[in-house]
Amino acid sequence: MKLSKADLPELKWSLLAFLLSLVLAGALISASEGYLAQSLKDRQAAQKQLTDARTQLIAAQSDQENMSSYAMEYNALQAQKVIGNEQRLDWIEGLEKLRLQGTVLDLKYTIAPQQAFVPKPPLDSGNFQLSRSSMTLHLDLLHEEQLLHLLNNMQQQMSGWFMLDGCTLSRNGTADELAPLKAECTGGWFTMKNKGAP
Repeated sequence: MKLSKADLPELKWSLLAFLLSLVLAGALISASEGYLAQSLKDRQAAQKQLTDARTQLIAAQSDQENMSSYAMEYNALQAQKVIGNEQRLDWIEGLEKLRLQGTVLDLKYTIAPQQAFVPKPPLDSGNFQLSRSSMTLHLDLLHEEQLLHLLNNMQQQMSGWFMLDGCTLSRNGTADELAPLKAECTGGWFTMKNKGAP
């Protein structure tokens, strides 16, 4: 079958419909590709949100486990008056009780003003400010064991967290003296206070 110029007027509407169909098909294909690309982006965003939500859930569960495991330690530190304000009056009263127990012949002490404490190496203390009140003990002793008993009694009978830096012992002159030994011990009382607390 041969086409001539005379057949063109009869075919023009069919050709036009065919061209319009091609343009429409191309537009539909292009639109569907754009819709597919947007759907893939939306799916990736939804998967990222789901992954983030799962990560947050795992972190929250871990925090809850940590809180329950550390709650006992935190409560114990609060009961010992380590967390909160400096307990200088309690320390003075506790040392006076120890002096009256007669574990050592004589007990004198000085407690320096509280200062911020930065451990070496540095330690992240979170929301807490660690402070130390340095203390020096001057003791008259009959023998070395009295020093050990006093330090043990401080730990057992007094609230707070005392860390001993060291002690020096020296003879007190002649053996005839009532207190043949003198001791000087240095250390510090530690407290932790929430940085946001008044």
